[in-house]
Amino acid sequence: MAAKDSDPSLGFLTKKETEVKLPRPTRVKNKTPAPIQITAEQILREARERQEAEIRPPKQKITDSTELADYRLRKRKEFEDLIRRVRWNVSVWIKYAQWEESQKDFNRARSVWERALEVDYRNHTLWLKYAEVEMKNKFINHARNVWDRAVTLLPRVDQLWYKYIHMEEMLGNVAGARQIFERWMTWMPDQQGWNSYIKFEMRYNELERARGIFERFVQCHPKVGAWIRYAKFEMKNGEVSRARNCYERAIEKLADDEEAEQLFVAFAEFEERCKEPERARCIYKFALDHIPKGRAEDLYRKYVAFEKQYGDKEGIEDAIVGKRRFQYEEEVRKNPLNYDSWFDYIRLEENTGNKARTREVYERAIANVPPAEEKRYWQRYIYLWINYALYEELEAEDIERTRDVYRAHMKIEDKSFNCSKFFSMIKDQRECLKLIPHEKFSFAKIWLMAAQFEIRQLNLKGARLILGNAIGKAPKDKIFKKYIEIELQLGNIDRCRKLYEKYLEWSPENCYAWSKYAELEKSLSETERARAIFELAIAQPALDMPELLWKAYIDFEISEGEFERTRELYERLLDRTKHLKVWISYAKFEASAMVEDDTDSDLPEDDVQEAIQEKKKQCIQHARRVFEKAINYFRTSAPELKEERTMLLEEWLNMESSSGKLGDVSLVQSKLPKKLKKRRQIVTEDGLVGQEEYMDYMFPEESQTTNLKILQAAYRWKKQKTSDDE
Repeated sequence: MAAKDSDPSLGFLTKKETEVKLPRPTRVKNKTPAPIQITAEQILREARERQEAEIRPPKQKITDSTELADYRLRKRKEFEDLIRRVRWNVSVWIKYAQWEESQKDFNRARSVWERALEVDYRNHTLWLKYAEVEMKNKFINHARNVWDRAVTLLPRVDQLWYKYIHMEEMLGNVAGARQIFERWMTWMPDQQGWNSYIKFEMRYNELERARGIFERFVQCHPKVGAWIRYAKFEMKNGEVSRARNCYERAIEKLADDEEAEQLFVAFAEFEERCKEPERARCIYKFALDHIPKGRAEDLYRKYVAFEKQYGDKEGIEDAIVGKRRFQYEEEVRKNPLNYDSWFDYIRLEENTGNKARTREVYERAIANVPPAEEKRYWQRYIYLWINYALYEELEAEDIERTRDVYRAHMKIEDKSFNCSKFFSMIKDQRECLKLIPHEKFSFAKIWLMAAQFEIRQLNLKGARLILGNAIGKAPKDKIFKKYIEIELQLGNIDRCRKLYEKYLEWSPENCYAWSKYAELEKSLSETERARAIFELAIAQPALDMPELLWKAYIDFEISEGEFERTRELYERLLDRTKHLKVWISYAKFEASAMVEDDTDSDLPEDDVQEAIQEKKKQCIQHARRVFEKAINYFRTSAPELKEERTMLLEEWLNMESSSGKLGDVSLVQSKLPKKLKKRRQIVTEDGLVGQEEYMDYMFPEESQTTNLKILQAAYRWKKQKTSDDE
């Protein structure tokens, strides 16, 4: 049957299987308000009215002793059955004992309590309830017996001791309460227990006893809080010397404790209250010197507030500096290689003016040598040395120490530098510049600063020695430039030439060095030497910026008036590159090459003007030849560079228009292209994205070719049409 219903066009599926099943339309609820409204209060009231009454057992009235005995028997049987089922349930025992108490049968109640304690004597709630029953019914001796047994069996439950002592105190038995406290203290309770004993003695004005308890207290709990409480007790009773003695003994024992900060703060505040600001200041300073910086935040804050209240301007500044010093110490402790924190710390110490402390911080900072031999890790570190040397020279004005800092820095760049021997090495003043820079990198700045320092000290020989070592061991552009500048200022030309030779031996591709060397020779009127240097430079196989070198050479020849040499240079340059800027520069040169030529002064003025006009005309002709040569190159060898060709034509047009009567604009206008807006597709890795507009240029020869193609296409169409008609 299924085979009959299946349709081959549906892939042998039945029409029922291919039916599109639409979802059942949802039924819209009627959201209009009901005609009769009801509140929540009314619903609750009706529910309470319809609730059935609670079933309670009937009240039983006992009229004679027989009924009472039956009731008690029945009730005891229920409790005993319940105990047999849940023997470990303490609440059942408590209810049973309290029921017996309500029947005034105290012996049976005590029996129940004792049976419960046999089941679980560690449950202190049983002891508390048992003792409360005895006290409530004024069985004092029984209650004492219960408390005594409880504290004997459970001496670590403080509540039992408190209740026992409270009972004795309420009865006025102070000696008994004191005896209980003594029993409790033998178990060495926590601080609250000792404080309760002390308060007990204070209630009865037993100061000596309280003092003795405090002595035992601080021996049992040698903590900062206990000593502070002891000192406050003595202060409250007017014993200032005893209180001070307490603080002093505490500091002797707990100076290295983690909570020592609280002790010092409390001691200093005590001295403030006693009107002893100098003592308080000494305590604060002693604490700041002995407590680790990470645990002295509150101490610094209190010290600053104290100095603001009692100190002078210097004291307040010292306190604020101390607080900031603490912050920096914390930062450098967490990360000794964070050189920015060291810079801030050093700046703080420099502002305070303490040379010894500033040097100490500098030496601590420079002892943190970067762990990796990579320049990026050393770039911040090296400024520690620079700042240290400048500080010694400018602030401390210690010349020898400045020299030692520079030497020590150069030593630290040595691979064999041992950081643990740094402080002994910095004092060694005899190992001057016997240094080996780091194999992988060095810093020109430090060499130059060391040399400039020696120059400021009028030690030219030492400066030359430093720079010579730098060139021999760590040659850099900055070192060569500065060394040459120094020698040039001193007028030592031969030294400058030797330095340029060393410079070019080290970096023969450096166009800046070649140009400056030739410029030096030109300034000395050594034209042939300068030209020879330029020839050597352009003959180098690799140059970093050849365009600057060629421009300098061409400008040199133009300044010398050697126009033929300049043309030869342009031709040689065009053999190497056909760049647009070279063509334009060449053409501009030709346009102005003969203008500065001297004319014969013996000729009349009119002839002179004619000669000048003739030479200008020749210059323009030369420039036109250059432009035509360039246009021909771009048309034949680089037809795709249409924009460069257009720019070249615009430059030619500008030259012709600026030449006045000598110019011929029509020569260029016939060659100018037409600007066309075209569209092209944008293709990316994902495929076609869209289209963009761009400017294209159509030159005259291209338009003629296009028109010819159109005519050929029309001729073919006409020929095809006539053949179809035939």
